[in-house]
Amino acid sequence: MNSRERVLTTFKRTGLPDRAPVQFDLCRSLLDAFGDKYDIPVHYTTSYFEDLTYRISANELRTAMGSDCVIVGGGLPSGYSHPIPQEGQIINEFGLRMEQGPLYMQTVEAPLRNATSVQDVKNLPFPDPYAEGRFEDARMYTAKCKEDYAIIGDVEWGLFEMSWSLVGLEKFMLDMSMGEDYVEVLIDSLKEFSIGIARQLLDVGVDVLWFGDDFGSQTGMLISPQMWRDIFKPRYAEMWQEVKSINPEAIIAYHCDGAVAPILGELADIGMQVFNPVQPNVPGHDPQELKDQFGDRMAFWGAIDQQALLPKGPPEAIEADVAEKIRILGEGGGYLCSPAHIVQADVSMEHVEAFVAAVRNHGNHAT
Repeated sequence: MNSRERVLTTFKRTGLPDRAPVQFDLCRSLLDAFGDKYDIPVHYTTSYFEDLTYRISANELRTAMGSDCVIVGGGLPSGYSHPIPQEGQIINEFGLRMEQGPLYMQTVEAPLRNATSVQDVKNLPFPDPYAEGRFEDARMYTAKCKEDYAIIGDVEWGLFEMSWSLVGLEKFMLDMSMGEDYVEVLIDSLKEFSIGIARQLLDVGVDVLWFGDDFGSQTGMLISPQMWRDIFKPRYAEMWQEVKSINPEAIIAYHCDGAVAPILGELADIGMQVFNPVQPNVPGHDPQELKDQFGDRMAFWGAIDQQALLPKGPPEAIEADVAEKIRILGEGGGYLCSPAHIVQADVSMEHVEAFVAAVRNHGNHAT
């Protein structure tokens, strides 16, 4: 099998691939370091939301290192550049004033921090998902790589996470709980933006659409399952139905950090085919229990701990964990091995390479 066949067989659960496929995202410092090591120039596709940049960049490097996937997504429109209000800060397309934090870009000022009405939301200019030039890199990589690699189109960020980013977490959670009128108008505006991005990626020719939202924490869900059902479930169902109406063969993958086991079955009910990132070490995410309960309804993508295991190692522990996850989640197929999030600068290059090597050493389903 080539990489494309391996990933699509895994995600569609149509049989046992020759080995477990592998995928990984790396932060900028690791990308630059590996680019220097392997003498492969790193091509960055700057996303409309900054931290997505590292999911959709450096495809030449990551495939050379062993990834079975090429990840593409929406970049910035032709001729657009971020306003820079002061050194070290930008204002992005959504009006978020941001600066680089210790690991991720962080919000300095949310444009809807004082929102009280529907009109406040309508007054905020949203980016145009159809803007000229936004998908130039996506088209280039898809045309170049589709015969050999699975092409995954990133549709993040999601409805919940972007909403509270635009408003502020505490205010948005309170206003959502109180049923403030502007909340659902904001969520619907983000839904339409996401549908626009998804349509463009389908037009590009991706195999998989990777949606995302973080409804979980380390200990449980950030909102109640019932609130999720009332507000977010029908909107995700609508988006995924729209995708399938355009291309019934498109695969729906969904990124949802944290302990979200209470809603996994319902996500499958409305169209999720691949669950990512299978965050380890949180309640409800025991690999064997997930495989037993949901293995006939979804594929799994992730499950390797990047909070403690990958930073601290040692390589032998990384190898043992990879082998165990492939043994359990990969039984009968249906598992793409990956770190549970973008690998950050606290992980050494040695440990990244130990992870990739472990998948190669233990992923062969024929042994």
